[in-house]
Formats: sequence, C-alpha cells, structure tokens
Amino acid sequence: MSANLPITAEAMTDVLRVRLAPAQLEVIDESYKHAGHAGANDTGFGTHFRVRIASPLFLGKTRLARHRLVYDALQDFIDQGAHAIAIEVL
Repeated sequence: MSANLPITAEAMTDVLRVRLAPAQLEVIDESYKHAGHAGANDTGFGTHFRVRIASPLFLGKTRLARHRLVYDALQDFIDQGAHAIAIEVL
C-alpha cells in the first residue's frame, strides 16, 4: 500500500478485499463519535473504524488469530494514524 493513500473506509475496504477475500465486508468510519477522545483528530474522519468481516481465511482459526489477520492487513493504515479498529468477525 502506498503511504499516500488516505485513511478512509473505502481504502480499507479495498485492502481487505485483496488481502482477505471476504465473503462479507463492511468498514464504517466512526471517528465522528470520538471527537475529543484520545487519537481523534479535528476532522472527525480517519481515526476510528468498525470492520465487520467474514472470510474463508478465518476457518479453523481462533478469535485472536482472525483479529490478527485483519490488523496485519490494515497495518499501513494504523502506522499512518488510524487510532482504533473495532473488529466484528461474522
């Protein structure tokens, strides 16, 4: 991933589709709910996300291993300032 990609739900969706081939996927930017909290910025976007995902790559893996796959796929976004990612494995 290019370090110049914006931290958006759309960009995260694109990366997760390529890396995890999900059967179901929803990425929601919930940054506006965290205004004034740690890690929030003054735009209300790009810091706090919710990922709802089902992937065949999760079969036979523990909850922790499933979450690690998602975090690993999104690491570039985290490195650029995504502060919180809530993961719901479907």
